[in-house]
Formats: sequence, structure tokens, C-alpha cells
Amino acid sequence: MSIDLSCSIPAGAEEAWGYLASPGAFVRISPPFMPLRPARQADSLRDGVAVLEPRSALPGPLGARFGPRWIAQHDPAGYVEGERFVDRCVSQPYAGLTGWVHEHTVAPGPGGTAVLGDRVSARVPGRLLAPVFAYRYRQMAADLDRIRRFPGPGGRPLTVAVTGSSGLVGTALCALLGVAGHRVIRLVRGKPRGADERRWDTVDPDPALLDGVDVLVHLAGAPIAGRFTDRHLAGVRDSRVGPTRRLAELVAAREGATAMVSSSAIGLYGADRGDQTLAEDSDPGSGPVADIVVDWESDCEPALSAGARVVIVRTGLALSGAGGLLAPLAAIVRTGLGGRLGSGRQWMSWIALDDLTDIYLRAIVDPAVSGAVNAVAPEPVTNDEFTRVLGAVLRRPTVVPVPGFAPALVLGKRGADELALSSLRVESESLRALDHPFRYPGLRAALDHELGAEQVPASL
Repeated sequence: MSIDLSCSIPAGAEEAWGYLASPGAFVRISPPFMPLRPARQADSLRDGVAVLEPRSALPGPLGARFGPRWIAQHDPAGYVEGERFVDRCVSQPYAGLTGWVHEHTVAPGPGGTAVLGDRVSARVPGRLLAPVFAYRYRQMAADLDRIRRFPGPGGRPLTVAVTGSSGLVGTALCALLGVAGHRVIRLVRGKPRGADERRWDTVDPDPALLDGVDVLVHLAGAPIAGRFTDRHLAGVRDSRVGPTRRLAELVAAREGATAMVSSSAIGLYGADRGDQTLAEDSDPGSGPVADIVVDWESDCEPALSAGARVVIVRTGLALSGAGGLLAPLAAIVRTGLGGRLGSGRQWMSWIALDDLTDIYLRAIVDPAVSGAVNAVAPEPVTNDEFTRVLGAVLRRPTVVPVPGFAPALVLGKRGADELALSSLRVESESLRALDHPFRYPGLRAALDHELGAEQVPASL
């Protein structure tokens, strides 16, 4: 069968084509709810090769590749510069099973818009393909809007060094920086591959590590989620406290030439602050996570003391269909056995992954952003409301409550209190003061986007 779709977006045709040809576009428009994930973007829309690989969104070993790669060969016979490119699946068993051929078009629309077209000839039900293109059209239109809103200083591209570039947030952010035209240098702990990677020794970093870098984005750190043993907590601390200070010292040595944007967490405010509304100037809480985050943020002091612009992004519960918290919760709800956790009255201060990457993009390019920023959506919800909305999106009942003691079986008592049963009602005064726009201020729209529940729009 075939599917033939189009959508008008508020961007010029040349702008839309440039986006599709940019490094990072393949990642940006690949839906997180699909089991095939981008592994390599084609280096040319004319005759390049793109690769997808099957992975689950579950954490740890459960997220490993579980099947053959999908290889898409771009067909030069179907290529028209600025207007059309074609890819076809050439790897087995997918090529034989689907006969996949995908024609992408970009055409000028009325009023300076661009009309995106997608015609797929394949033995795949159209109902499975429609959510993919609903996601792609919205993602591309929103990305282009944010790129226009948050250009580099003076409109010039920046050189941005990123630690933790292969993680959930790092992957999405590096792709967004790519389509925005900025150069990304990945700071890696292994052997660098090419000019856009540099080796980062977390104990004794090279003094020249940040040469030529306009902004350092520091995302790296061991996952906080896990059973809260002393060993686990020591690993979380040691991956953040110490390495962050050594990076801040390199920023300080740059004498204002490099800004620093460092990740942090709303765990700074503790595990349970009840119904209290917390903002950037609220006092830190207590507990193992709060203690680690306080020291983690303090590690930025050398850069601050040297007068560098420093932004500390305190991240809430980041929602992505590709991993993190949402994927396992969605998997449970799909079984029909999901329900509120404990009393359900715990506050969940969440943020959509795309809004989180927008905040990082703005922190990178906008000199007006400095200090602590709570990266949370403007509408926190209780666990009970979150569960009900998730069930509505997935069309599953959520009537079976999860006993409050259940998380302790996996995370231990401390881990359950600090993570699963945590209750923090956080707002962002910093973003409000900046009049920062959110793609997804409300939970339902965010979950629809991340879990493939959107309808194909005729225009955006």
C-alpha cells in the first residue's frame, strides 16, 4: 500500500530544505516511540546512506539492540536539489518484507510557507505510518521556530563542547545544535573519532580541552536511578563532584572566552517538600540526592569567580518516549496494570525532552540567561493526574494502584523515598522572567507527541 501526506509549516522552502540536509535532522525527526532508532545520518540527501537500528526504550541491558539494522539508500535518480529526495530500504529482511520506497518533497507554499510532502510505497499499514509523520511535521516546525527565536549572538554559529553527548538529553541537544548550524565538539572519555571529538580525562583534563570553544555544556554523570546502596551513591557523586570542578577551572582559565552550562537536578530541593511551591531561590532540601546536587553545583564556583557566564540547569522529570522515566511507565500502563503510585498525591515536576533541549539551546546562545534555571514545565501534576493522563493517551485503564512499598523492592527504602515517592512542586521563576516559550506546557500534549498519539496536521 501507499501513503501520501503533506503539511504546510511556517518556514520558507529553502529554510525547510536546509533543515533536512543539516547534521542532526535525522535524529530530530525520528519518533521516539518507534523501535527503529537513528544510528547514522546520510551524509548526502542525493546518494547517502542512513541507518536505523532496533532498540527498546527500556533502561540498561533491556535497551540493547535486538535485531538487524534498517539501511536506507538515497536514490540519486530521484534527487532534485531543494525539492525532492528519495530513499529506499536495501537491507534484509526489511527490504523483502516491506518494499519500502519513500519520496520526500519540499515546495513553496502560500505566504512564505513550505509544504512538506511524504509519499511512501510499502507493505506497511497506513495507520502505523501516520503517527510518524504527525511527529515529524510538528517536530520540524517547532525546531525551526526555536532556531529563529534563539539565534547565536550576532547570528553567528557557535562552537559548543558537550560532555555526555551520547545520553538521552545529549543526543537530542547535539542534534538540535546541528540543525541550528552550530558546531558540536563531543568530549569523550575514549579515543576521539575525528576532528569533532576530543578526549576528556575527568581526573586530569587537558589544559587545551576548551580551546576555541564558545560554550561548554556539561551533561555527563552516572544515572541517579538505581538501588540506593552506598556504592551506587558514591558512583553518582564521584561522576559529578570533582569532574565538574575541573571543567569549571578550565572555563576560568579561558578568561571569559567560554561560557559554562551545567546540568543539575531539582533533587537539590530534597525528596518531599509537600505542597510547598519551590523556585530557584528556595533553600536546598536534605537527603543523599540533595547533598550530592549541592556539592555538584558548588563545583561551578571557579568559573563563576572568574567572571564567566554560568548557567545551572536544574532538570525536572524529563519525559521522552525514547527512554528515561516515561518508557517503563508506559510499558506498565500498556499491560493494563498501571495505576497511581501509593497515595498518588506526590507532585511530579516534569518537562518534555524537547522543551529541555530548547532551554539548553537558549542557555547556550542567549547572554541574558545566567545562574540557576529550574527546567520544569509550567504545569506540575500529581502522580494520580499523571497516571490518568498517561492511561488516556495509551487508551488503557489505570485503576490498579501500586502499593507504596513496591518501589522499595527495586530501589531500596532510600531510593524509593528519593525517586519513586518523591514529591516536589517546582516552578521556574527564571524562565518566567525571560518570557520563555514552551512547546508543551501541558502534560497531555507532551505525552501525545512522545508516545505517537498525534493526528497528521494539514498545516501548522
